[in-house]
Amino acid sequence: MTSLSSLSDSHFVLFGLPEQFATDASALDHAYRTVQSQVHPDRFAAAGDAQKRIAMQWATRANEAYQTLRDPLKRAKYLLHLRGIDVGAENNTAMEPAFLMQQMEWREAIEDAVDAKNIDALDALAVELRDDERARFVKLAALLDSGSNQPAAEAVRQLMFIERVAGEIDAKIERLEG
Repeated sequence: MTSLSSLSDSHFVLFGLPEQFATDASALDHAYRTVQSQVHPDRFAAAGDAQKRIAMQWATRANEAYQTLRDPLKRAKYLLHLRGIDVGAENNTAMEPAFLMQQMEWREAIEDAVDAKNIDALDALAVELRDDERARFVKLAALLDSGSNQPAAEAVRQLMFIERVAGEIDAKIERLEG
């Protein structure tokens, strides 16, 4: 692990990890625990207020960095941010036509399953979405590794949509089961 030099260092620098999409989860966990052991506010209980405040800032920074790097979608958005690319999910909804068609098919299938109160169909659709998501993460990794930032940003927007729809399916299943 690198020394704690600047609160503005990238998350990767903070944990001494290579700046890439593929991340070794156990190395990330180990680096996080190491940083936390150095900056945990309990270690500074007897210190002055300024040292306590700095320790709290570092602990908060480490927590935020860890949460970002351990989640593949957040990690991809963060990598693109470091490269100066704004995913623009809020205002850039342009997506390739095939994905737009797939979105409509998923929405219709969800609506049909809910109308029929068919939990099995919703479960099957959730599995299909997760399979599609896994395949898209493999593609995203290749795009990020090759420096294809704009296509990677579009892939992130697609994955954000899939994640949102998967959450909606889970909520609809819970509602039907309840």
